[in-house]
Amino acid sequence: MLQQALDMREEGDALFDFIGNQEASAWKRPTPFHDWTIWDIIAHLHFFDRMALQSLTSETDFKQAADELVTALLQGEELSSIARQKLATHGPTDLLEIWHQGYIEMCDRLSRADPLLRLKWFGPDMGVKMFTTARQMETWAHGQAIYDLLRVKRRNSDRIKNVAVIGVKTFGWTFINRGLEPPAEAPRVKLTAPSGELWQWNEGNRDDRVEGTAEDFCLVVTQCRNRADTGLRITGEVADRWMSIAQCFAGGAIDPPAPGDRAW
Repeated sequence: MLQQALDMREEGDALFDFIGNQEASAWKRPTPFHDWTIWDIIAHLHFFDRMALQSLTSETDFKQAADELVTALLQGEELSSIARQKLATHGPTDLLEIWHQGYIEMCDRLSRADPLLRLKWFGPDMGVKMFTTARQMETWAHGQAIYDLLRVKRRNSDRIKNVAVIGVKTFGWTFINRGLEPPAEAPRVKLTAPSGELWQWNEGNRDDRVEGTAEDFCLVVTQCRNRADTGLRITGEVADRWMSIAQCFAGGAIDPPAPGDRAW
């Protein structure tokens, strides 16, 4: 079974358990992420988990749904309003359960998919492993806004490594997505895992480095935090440019939050 699918399932379960212990009234409170409520976030995750299932089962259905979504966005609709329209009849308890069942099905199908299969998404096609990692990354990143709203310190596990991996792999994408030429060599990334293990990438680069905890790195590449609100140590011009605009998710170029905007 694909390890990334197991990790995605655990990521979803951790968020499901956390939200399930909250009062229903909390679902209406705006989070630090564009004032989305908890309801908005879970609706968004379910909406795209469902699209992930379409990509797995029918390229034609996925293309139709993706074209409709892109058209709506070009016409000025916002992602949160689109999800609201699709799922408006579901209250918090109902929405939480259909999201729960949806990601379980998605993870099950991903775990049994051909490892060589490439799946359509918003941006370049992805292999099954990276596609699954992308779903975990989005679940983790949007979940962070809920932890921030409720002022609860998240206890991360070493499955966060998948989020760090996609953060490292999208170094070039960060620049290309902004119409910029990617630097020739990616910075060295040296991170301390929640378990205390040391994770490293691009070890040959001695001039540009990003060092710190895996959690801080993941918060920056998912744009849950401004780099200034973390303990990351950034050395070199290329590393400095990267961490100022890092974006590991698909879609148009988006600027990170300003210093202090999502920190508490």
